[in-house]
Amino acid sequence: MILQDKIWLIALIGMGLVALGFLYVISQAGKRAEPAAVQRSGQVFNGVRRGLFVALLLLGIAVAYQTLWPYPIPAQHTELKAGQVVEVVGRQWQWQLSTTQIKAGVPVEFRVTSVDVNHGFAIYGPNDRIVVQTQAMPGFENRILHTFEDPGTYRILCLEYCGIAHHGMVSQFEVLAGQEDGS
Repeated sequence: MILQDKIWLIALIGMGLVALGFLYVISQAGKRAEPAAVQRSGQVFNGVRRGLFVALLLLGIAVAYQTLWPYPIPAQHTELKAGQVVEVVGRQWQWQLSTTQIKAGVPVEFRVTSVDVNHGFAIYGPNDRIVVQTQAMPGFENRILHTFEDPGTYRILCLEYCGIAHHGMVSQFEVLAGQEDGS
């Protein structure tokens, strides 16, 4: 199961539990309660509220850690030590790449810039899912470090509206399978 589908299922289950809680509260709304029961339920409610706060805080920290840990954008002002470097220049309405063939299994550093307006540099895999993305901005170089594991044709599309021919701003490159002799 794809991670996005798992998260969707968890969200649906959570929404269902919240809905059941609301239905329970609605069903109990017309009943009278004894003062001692009201005091006990207030204490229980405060305990549950504290517990939920702590659980949600821990869940938020865990989600932030898990989603930010594999962050694909490396430090921009350090040496990336990639086995391959691809210079990318965006201009209306094309991508210019220094090479169109990349070896699979070897880290690639994409150095992305623009000469005119902002462009959204996005690499789509053979399955048409975004692999990695960054902004291409005039006067600034963004760098992405990525290792392609699957050979195939990868497309580059612009994700930032950059003018009338934005829809045609498409390029591609090939990821070649690693060779058996280690070269």
